[in-house]
Amino acid sequence: MSAVDLPLVVGVDGSEPSLRAVDWAADEAVLRGVPLRLVYASLWERYEGTSPAQDVGRPSEQVMAEDIVAAAARRAARRQAGVKVSTDVLPEEPEYALVRESREASALVMGTRGRTGMVEMLLGSVSLAVAAHADCPVIVLRGTQDQRGGPETHGRIVVGVAEGPAGSAAVRFAAAEAELRGVPLEAVRAWRHPAHPAGGESARLHEERAAETLEAAVSEAAEQHPGVDLRRRTVEGHARRVLLDVSRDAGLLVVGAQRTQGAFGLQLGRVTHGVLHHAACPVAVVPHRS
Repeated sequence: MSAVDLPLVVGVDGSEPSLRAVDWAADEAVLRGVPLRLVYASLWERYEGTSPAQDVGRPSEQVMAEDIVAAAARRAARRQAGVKVSTDVLPEEPEYALVRESREASALVMGTRGRTGMVEMLLGSVSLAVAAHADCPVIVLRGTQDQRGGPETHGRIVVGVAEGPAGSAAVRFAAAEAELRGVPLEAVRAWRHPAHPAGGESARLHEERAAETLEAAVSEAAEQHPGVDLRRRTVEGHARRVLLDVSRDAGLLVVGAQRTQGAFGLQLGRVTHGVLHHAACPVAVVPHRS
């Protein structure tokens, strides 16, 4: 299967956030010209064993899961009549199933169940694990804004520019998305002036270095996507806080994640981890394997 044929995968579980993810992904699949794949994963066999549902001969949660993905497929078809939809029900841990799905996906879309009131909206463990280990970009639909308008209607894309290949990979993804949607792309590089600079280094010097890093990261994308309105911005402050601030009026925030072969644990930097938990808009995590 060529890269252009790889589906856009959505993790569904019947919740309202996952249904919003189906809407968002259906629009995104049409923009990309790729099929949509809806996946429900759960370890119902562990809890139900081989006890069948009445008159069906299959575990009751499997029947429920099949109903959920069927309803999600109908919703996607209503949203975008031309999108090609496939579904699957997998009897395994959701995070493992979705990470495996990411190996043959153009991107993976997930909703997140946030908390309201006095508690900040925190990312669920499944979304966090998938974002930390997936082989393809993972888009987590954070934020309280109405996302029913689709990915093409939410204004500019912002990409946080980090040093190294992970930063460049994030910029390339962001530029391609901005071109598809016909929206501006704002590339942001945060910088900080040390409290006790060595050798009397000025704040201006640190800002100039940030601008140089930014330019190096966006130069290739600027050449490949000349029609994109690319805006460069350096901001003094901690990268996590800077990106959370710009997420308040962005349609999509894109960040990179370095993957190290053979490493264990959550392979997300502190900045990416922070924006996944607290951003005010959808977040795309773009992996780069070293």
